[in-house]
Amino acid sequence: MNRTTLSLIAGATALAAVTGFAALSAPDAPGTAATAKAAAQLPVERTSLLCPAPSLSDIAETSYTSFTPVTKGTGSGGKAELQAAAQESADGSDTGKSKGRTEKPVLTPKEPGKPVTGDSSGAEAPALVGTADGRFAPGWTVQETTEVAAGTGRGLQGVNCTAPDTNFWFPGASTAADRTDYVHLTNPDDSAAVVDVELYGKDGALQSTVGEGITVKPHASEPILLSTLTDERQTDLTVHVNVRSGRVGAAVQALDDKTGGDWLAASTDPSGSLVLPGIPKDATSVRLVAFTPGDADADLKVRLASPSGLITPAGHETVHVKGGMTTAVDLGDVTRGEAGSLVLTPTDQSVPVVAALKVVRGKGDKQETAFIPATRPVGTRATSADNSAKGSTLSLTAPGRAATVKVTASAGSEGGTPVSKTYTIKAGTTQDIEPPVPGGLKGTYALTVEPVSGGPVYGARTLAASEGGVPAFTVQTLPDDRGTVAVPEADEDLSVLQR
Repeated sequence: MNRTTLSLIAGATALAAVTGFAALSAPDAPGTAATAKAAAQLPVERTSLLCPAPSLSDIAETSYTSFTPVTKGTGSGGKAELQAAAQESADGSDTGKSKGRTEKPVLTPKEPGKPVTGDSSGAEAPALVGTADGRFAPGWTVQETTEVAAGTGRGLQGVNCTAPDTNFWFPGASTAADRTDYVHLTNPDDSAAVVDVELYGKDGALQSTVGEGITVKPHASEPILLSTLTDERQTDLTVHVNVRSGRVGAAVQALDDKTGGDWLAASTDPSGSLVLPGIPKDATSVRLVAFTPGDADADLKVRLASPSGLITPAGHETVHVKGGMTTAVDLGDVTRGEAGSLVLTPTDQSVPVVAALKVVRGKGDKQETAFIPATRPVGTRATSADNSAKGSTLSLTAPGRAATVKVTASAGSEGGTPVSKTYTIKAGTTQDIEPPVPGGLKGTYALTVEPVSGGPVYGARTLAASEGGVPAFTVQTLPDDRGTVAVPEADEDLSVLQR
C-alpha cells in the first residue's frame, strides 16, 4: 500500500469520525437535475518523516531544518516531533545510538510558517523518526544537511527526510572500488519490518541471498553496505527496496573516495516519461543511469529543457534501456553553462522506467558529486527548507505548456518577514532563479512553490558552498508535498441507526 492510498484512507476515516456516520454520495441517474459533487481537498491530519543517520565521519557537521507551511482549514491544534531512532549495525547488533543518548538531535517546531533548526556533530548522530499532526502535518518538510571537510564523501550532503513506504527504486548506486554506498532503512512503527534489497547491474539482477528478508526492528534504523550484498563490483547499479511486511523510509548514501558524495533519493515511480530537473549550469559531467523493472526494453528520446527551449544533446538523441538491466550514459557537460533539466519520453511504445543523474562540479582533485532522481511535478505545492541568503538556487522547468508559479520565502528561523514573488516559466524551458529572501532575514528560511496557472512544473533546489576550493553542492527535487487529500463528498445518514 503506497502513501497516496494510506492518505486517502486516513482522510476518509477522519471525515467519518466528524460526521458520526458518513454515506458516500453516488451520482444521480442521467437526466436528473442533481450532479455528483467533486471530492473536497482537505489538509492531511498526520504526517510521518524519517531522517537517515547523517554520517560515519567523526568530522561531520549536520544541521536539521523543519518547516510546515501555513495551510488553511487546519485549526489551531497539533504538534510535530523528531526523535532519535535506535541505530543498528548490519549484523543487527545495537551500536549504542539509541533514544536514551543525550546528544541526540531532536526538533520540536513551535508554529507553522517559521522554520526551526537543530544540529549535531560527528559520527554518533542517529537516524530520526518524526510525526506531525493537526496544523503541523500538511506539507511538513525536514531537510538534513551535512558538511564533511575531508575523507571519503567530503563535501556537502543533503537529503529531504522521507515518508515511510513499501517500494523504492535507486538508479545511480555503485559497488565500484572507489565508492562506499549504504542503503539506510528506518522503521517508524511498533512492529518489525521485513525488507528485500535487490541489486541490478548492466547484465541484470546480481545474485545474492544476503539482501533477502532483512529485519528492521521497531523504531530502529539500519545502514546496509551494498558491497556486502554481492561480490560483484559494478560502477552503475539500481537498488530496489521492496518491503514484504511493514513499511520503512529508505535512502542511499553514495560516497566517493575522490569526488565527494551525496544522498541518492528514490526515483519517482516507474513511468514512460520522466523529468530530472535542476542540473547546475556549471556541471562538468552528467551521467544518466536508467532502469526498467519489466522484461520489455525501453527506447527513450533524450532532450534538455534549456533557458531557450527543448534541445537534443548531440550524440545522445536516444537511449536504449534493456529490460531488467541498468543502463548508464555519459552526457558530459550537457548544459554548456546554462540551466537545464533532462526530459525523457518514449520514442514509440511507452515502457515504465526509473532514472537518476550523477552530476559533478569542478575539475581534477577539486570535484564534488550530487544526484538528481526523476521526480513528480510540484503539483499543488512543494517546499524546500534550509535556505540562506546566499548559496541557494531554485530551478523550475515547464516541459510542456508554459506555467506561472508563486514562490514564497518564509520567515527566518531567527527572524524575518515572508516575501512572495511570481515567475513565468516558458514552455519547454528551465529557469534558474535567485529565490526571494525574507525581509530582515536572520537564520535560515524555507521556500514554498505553488503553481498558479499553466502546465505541470518540476523543480529542484541546489545548495552550494566552497570548501577548500571544492565547489561543494547538494540538490533536492521538489515534488508535491501531498499536504492535502481528496475526500469524497459525504452526507450524514442517520437512517443506518434504524437498520
